Amino acid sequence: MARNVLILGASYGSLLGTKLLMAGHNVTLVCRTKTAELINRDGTEVRIKLRDEAVHRAIFSRDLPGKLDAVTPQNVDVSRYDLVGLAMQEPQYTNHTVRMLMVKIAAAKLPCLSIMNMPPLPYLKRIPALADMDLEEAYTNAQVWERFEPGLVTLCSPDPQAFRPPEEAANVLHVGLPTNFKASVFADEKHNKVLRELEADIDAVTLDGKDVPVKLKVFDSLFVPLAKWSMLLTGNYRCITPNEPQSIRDAVHGDLARSQTIYDHVDAIARRLGADPEDQVPFAKYAKAAESLLKPSSAARAVASGAPFIERVDLLVKLISHQLGVPNAEIDRTVDTVDQKLNEKIVQGGSGAQ
Repeated sequence: MARNVLILGASYGSLLGTKLLMAGHNVTLVCRTKTAELINRDGTEVRIKLRDEAVHRAIFSRDLPGKLDAVTPQNVDVSRYDLVGLAMQEPQYTNHTVRMLMVKIAAAKLPCLSIMNMPPLPYLKRIPALADMDLEEAYTNAQVWERFEPGLVTLCSPDPQAFRPPEEAANVLHVGLPTNFKASVFADEKHNKVLRELEADIDAVTLDGKDVPVKLKVFDSLFVPLAKWSMLLTGNYRCITPNEPQSIRDAVHGDLARSQTIYDHVDAIARRLGADPEDQVPFAKYAKAAESLLKPSSAARAVASGAPFIERVDLLVKLISHQLGVPNAEIDRTVDTVDQKLNEKIVQGGSGAQ
């Protein structure tokens, strides 16, 4: 049966959207007016490299069995959908029309699957050790999440790396690292049935008889997506330097021993919260993947282009580590650097969240 999935965010969201369309499900992307007009006219193009192929394949939504459309936030009819994908950067949810849509989604009690780096606050409330922590400071506007029932919100570890090529139109996405979306379950088995159905349908998709990477993998553990925190704190946020941004590769491999210390510390924080070592990704595997990440992270690029707000997983992890009584000087230093760069942009008059 074709499911109807609403995805907030047409950039990174088009990757999950394309995988769903390939599996025969219907997708609505929520985005700005001009982007919606472009997608409704031309569809989307996601470029992805299949295993053992040297060149990226261009996958066009118009060639796929599922139906795609795009709308602005104020024109969404939430009654149409079985599931919501949250794929915007966390600061974007403070936009007035997006906030109004979030109120409708919460009222409709739709299950929400986040593919944000920044975990939605209701998801963190599902983890007993975090439920009563004071973490709101890490969010651009924590009130966005107040109406959501924690059991209706789950999180994917957004491991696939993808970006919009700057010279291309807004409906094109290039996948640099085609790893999997690793999702935790919802509280209600009824919603997990939908999630596992989508997992199986995506897994079955082939292109010219070949397997297509970037799967949706569903895990019973709430802690599997937290494995991404070690990667973000070791690589992504350390791309932000007092000067020009550096690549993820350079952030990780510039001082590999220091990188491993940071990575291990964040892993240890996740274990104190309840994660099993099996939920985590070994440092050596991450370091190997980082060798091919030759661009600065999206957070670093946003800061460099003048964004006064970005997703602050670095600050979230700092707040958690301090409240657990295990602060870390390297993490604190990273947070200070990011704060400093963002404050520079605010003083200069930032150009808005990217």
